[in-house]
Amino acid sequence: MNRKLSWILLLAGILFGVSIISLCVGSVSIPFREILSLIREGRGTAEYSILFDIRLPRIILAFAVGGALSLAGVLLQGMFRNPLVEPYTLGISGGAALGVCLNIVLGLNRKAVFSLPISGFLGAALIILLVYSLSMRRGTLRIQDLLLIGVMISFISSSLIMLIMAVSRVENLHGIIFWVMGSLEQPNKSLIKLVLAASVSGLVISYFFCLALNAFSLGEEEALHLGINIERTKKLLFILASMLTGLSVSVAGIIGFVGLVVPHFVRMFLGGDHRILLVGSFLSGAAFLIFCDTLARTIISPLELPVGVITGILGGTLFVYALSRKRVVF
Repeated sequence: MNRKLSWILLLAGILFGVSIISLCVGSVSIPFREILSLIREGRGTAEYSILFDIRLPRIILAFAVGGALSLAGVLLQGMFRNPLVEPYTLGISGGAALGVCLNIVLGLNRKAVFSLPISGFLGAALIILLVYSLSMRRGTLRIQDLLLIGVMISFISSSLIMLIMAVSRVENLHGIIFWVMGSLEQPNKSLIKLVLAASVSGLVISYFFCLALNAFSLGEEEALHLGINIERTKKLLFILASMLTGLSVSVAGIIGFVGLVVPHFVRMFLGGDHRILLVGSFLSGAAFLIFCDTLARTIISPLELPVGVITGILGGTLFVYALSRKRVVF
């Protein structure tokens, strides 16, 4: 246990270090030693505005979204006992993207500030309700049906999005493509605070299910014999993971591979005990997304790459590495 706690402290240190680096680097580099002086007497300067109005909100949003997606991936993989399940497998991201696409095509985003995230969350919520209702059989949530229906709805949503893109005007098409590839450029600080609060709350709530997730790793029958109410637990885990994913996607767009790769990689070092795995994955996902966003901002600075492109390249590479090591525990 002491070794695993040491890993958690190490991950927290990595998260802090990556956050500091992200705060300092960019098209305008600001040395770390100048940050404290800017806090004390730099208010109103351009450097202060760059640090605390542009970079720090992005770091906080990346922390919240990366942690939420990784946490959702751990919950779903533990519930399904399937290493290929991730937050986007169940069609939640497709529903959010479809809602945003309809918003952009109808021009609602030009009339209200919160219209894009609201449309994304409503689209995700509708898909959650649809997948959930179709997977219920006589009060039982059938895991295999849930997965298959989610995958099929994801394909349907993707096809509808491509149809909308095919008939959209050029200016709408640019907005859809940019959102689908993912971005952490969110100017509304109230929305960032909401996502942060939801993400941290999700981590706290998930700890009430850590022992149930450990029992699920033995199979549903064994979990039932250990006194776990498996049907209620499956429903609550699905709702929790779906809400975390839907909120993240509605604010930051589709940022792939975080919820799939990070839990795999963390299992290689921390094992399958969810008491440690939950917080380890949350910290690792947050650090991973902050690092990817920093690369997206700096590789071709002053231009910016979509963060989803970076997570896809790095995430795919790490996933292949994790599989080649064959030390992942499920």
